[in-house]
Amino acid sequence: MPLKKNSLFESKLGRILICLYVALVLCICCLPCFVLATNGDPLTVVNNLSSFVFSLIRAVGMILLGWGIVQVGLSFQSHDPSQRSNGFLTLAGGLVITFAKEILDLIIS
Repeated sequence: MPLKKNSLFESKLGRILICLYVALVLCICCLPCFVLATNGDPLTVVNNLSSFVFSLIRAVGMILLGWGIVQVGLSFQSHDPSQRSNGFLTLAGGLVITFAKEILDLIIS
């Protein structure tokens, strides 16, 4: 399906915003996140591993959040209600996945 003339990808601001978002996601996903632990305390190892796993989950949530924003934006241009509902569902899922650690901390405490 070809893009329309007033598409988000054809405007200069849209291209800049998408490039910035892709650069941010690549920096978060590709830069090393070291899991450091001391030799004596096994609980520290588990906590560091837990924070590493939650940072990976947060990166996936940010990707879903960005894809949801793109879907909602494209649905407003094409006036497609089913695409709009899918976009909002992806957006909500991305928010939940991005803030999963904070949500779990609120439930536990």
